[in-house]
Amino acid sequence: MLLTERRKEFLRRLIELYHKTQLPVHYETLAKAIGVSKWTAYDMVKELEKLGYLIRDYVLSPGAVGRSQVVFIPSLKAIRLFEQKWSEEKEEAWENEWPEVKAKILEALDRVKSQGLREIVQTFLHELVHAGSRAAFGAWFFGLLLAYLRQLDRKTEALIRNLLSHVPAGRTRLALLIGTVFGIVAQAEGRDLDLTMAELIGRYVQSMVELSEQEVRLLDDFLREAYL
Repeated sequence: MLLTERRKEFLRRLIELYHKTQLPVHYETLAKAIGVSKWTAYDMVKELEKLGYLIRDYVLSPGAVGRSQVVFIPSLKAIRLFEQKWSEEKEEAWENEWPEVKAKILEALDRVKSQGLREIVQTFLHELVHAGSRAAFGAWFFGLLLAYLRQLDRKTEALIRNLLSHVPAGRTRLALLIGTVFGIVAQAEGRDLDLTMAELIGRYVQSMVELSEQEVRLLDDFLREAYL
């Protein structure tokens, strides 16, 4: 039995549903997502199960005491089939999105002196909350760090520029930027903002771990363009 394009489409949609809900997927849910009958969906998931792409499980039916229903989760084999393709698609999408995001960040940074840091920080926080991808979140948080650096006196700013310029490019330099700015914020701002920054730094560090090498390169290039 081959993994035809039709079977692959059913498998792809089931994996998407599984990632979205973090729950096993019932074949009726899959049927509604694709727009086919529940019997068609059931036949298809059974075929995918035989091919080793799905794992069967049973859960209690909602509102039916003692009754269970069959559900499915993607196997490691299924996830590996799609992860490379999705990774390539995400990188391509981010490469197309990046010029617009970068322009918006630079425009906001140019307004730090005229509008004041606190107002610009709110702009960055708003964009962080609505970031549509881990790369976009990383970029906007990166811009927030640069906004704080632009408020430093010339001597301190020159010292930090010199430090960052002598650190290896990539993840090491981006990680150093986090510690440098958080130390500045912790001294200059109140406890509430410290807690906000601590939470954002946690998310930023996680996003850094997950970023592709291409995404890291774009951010590091942006650091050199905007600050070094």
